[in-house]
Amino acid sequence: MCKMNPRVDFVFKKLFGTEESKDILIDLINSIVSEKDTVVDIELRNPYNEKQFLEDKRSVLDIKARSEEGKWYDIEMQVLPEDWFAKRSLYYWSRLYSEQLQEGKHYRDLTKTICINILNFSQLYDEPLYHNVYKVRNVVSNSELLDEFELHFIELRKYDESLADSLKTALDRWVNFLKLAGVYDSETMPEELKASPPVRKAMNLLERLSATKEERAIYDDRLKWIRDVESSLETMERRGRELGRAEGIEIGREQGLEQAKKENARRMLRKGMSIADVSEYADLPEDAVRLLASEFQD
Repeated sequence: MCKMNPRVDFVFKKLFGTEESKDILIDLINSIVSEKDTVVDIELRNPYNEKQFLEDKRSVLDIKARSEEGKWYDIEMQVLPEDWFAKRSLYYWSRLYSEQLQEGKHYRDLTKTICINILNFSQLYDEPLYHNVYKVRNVVSNSELLDEFELHFIELRKYDESLADSLKTALDRWVNFLKLAGVYDSETMPEELKASPPVRKAMNLLERLSATKEERAIYDDRLKWIRDVESSLETMERRGRELGRAEGIEIGREQGLEQAKKENARRMLRKGMSIADVSEYADLPEDAVRLLASEFQD
């Protein structure tokens, strides 16, 4: 049996975003945040809902949770690269933070909000470590303005499993699981992972998911969509470079890239992707995508 890839967002949320797997999520969170932000129990605010997912397969499958102390956590597994992912993460953090302030609430009621982004691509090219944390600090004294803002970026590609101490920390073990769970069996799974009850439970859940016909069908559909988008993005980049070189000047390169975006947007539209999704992945305004979509109307 070929195990599912836990980095696919659908699988990630099934593993970490259900009531059955709350203990796994707690262990993952505690492996990432500082000691003062670790949790004993959490309340899932958007547990996995298969009906909602099937109705909107292109939705963001993040996991929102609140601790017993009232702190908010948002965990997302992002498979596909996005040029503006850091801005998107900041926007998601601000939305989760501001939504706490319901009618009748005061600013003092706002609580710490932590966004954890697990990325299957490189985003922070100037940072050598795979785990980086961002806060709001004074640029001179380095003092923190408020201990309520925190963004984590975990770039899986920067994790080197070949190093002798690659399984030293709890986060090392979780990152190793996310990268290599699909190729492990009972004999090849490292002893450090076997010795961790949460990781062992996650592996058992992954094997159970992978053996379920209905879950496999949903997974295959999600994987196909991801591969289609990846193919479109690669084609767009290649055509943009080729057309730009043919022109030999900067304006030609920009025009070539713009034309490539439109061609790939047409491909995505033919595959039945929504206007919003095409706009996001082709990096075109929604109005421009609607104009392209009108070409396919009778």
